[in-house]
Amino acid sequence: MNVSAASANEVELVPVQTIAVISGKGGAGKSCLAVNLAVALSERGRRVILLDADFAKANVDCLMNLKPAFNLAHVMSGEKQLHEVLIDGPEGVAVVPGANGVIEMARLSQFQHADLIGLFSNLGIDADTMVIDCASGLSDCLLINSRAAREVLLIVSDQPAALQDAFSTISALNKMSGVRRFRIVANQVETSQQGLDLYSKLMKYAERNLDVLLDYCGSIPFDTQLQQAVKEQQLVVKAYPRSAAAMALKKLAARVDKWPRPQSPGGHVEFFVERLIKTEHETR
Repeated sequence: MNVSAASANEVELVPVQTIAVISGKGGAGKSCLAVNLAVALSERGRRVILLDADFAKANVDCLMNLKPAFNLAHVMSGEKQLHEVLIDGPEGVAVVPGANGVIEMARLSQFQHADLIGLFSNLGIDADTMVIDCASGLSDCLLINSRAAREVLLIVSDQPAALQDAFSTISALNKMSGVRRFRIVANQVETSQQGLDLYSKLMKYAERNLDVLLDYCGSIPFDTQLQQAVKEQQLVVKAYPRSAAAMALKKLAARVDKWPRPQSPGGHVEFFVERLIKTEHETR
């Protein structure tokens, strides 16, 4: 995808599928999954924007071996326009690099987060899918992006602390952001049964405490080739396409590609912004 700026009249206006990729805590492999999912969706013919929304500890550019000259911190400071920080990623994915180590970005208010999201409505990128790599933990960024996105994909690993944090995240997003459907992926599992067991634990918690729908989207196996790809700053779906992890990620992309897509007549990521505005009014 060419990430140069374009006017709304130069590209076909289509509703954008927005997917917030989240985890209860760090170390669940969320960012690695998000970047590989974005590229796998692009390989399936989707026109993808990948937003690194971890404004304090952004690492999407590192995982993809990209060297952005500018990032969202330059946008928020007024030094650059949003389209000027976009860079081309693998398979034509348009990457919006986040900031790393910029204290001011970690302290953005909810209004500043909303203003940043609003910039996407006039971006003019020919895209039909937006993957958002959200920050770990219950930050304003996570609450706002999960509220505005059409789909929330929760990554969980088989660790007691990770599972407890997943419980807390589901509860918080349901009560504070009105999220009622969570797509679940078990990551770094030894067997497919281990992934199903994790999902079962989440289901039992949800049935006892919440009115939410949890949709199990499969598991990604622990794979030394994925670990090697991370060390090499490569994507496992590209560097080791026949590996177990890559095959599972491509299977996940195929499943995601079949999710119902928005039917709003608006274009680009206006659907994302419209959902944000609508839910902001509903929660007041």
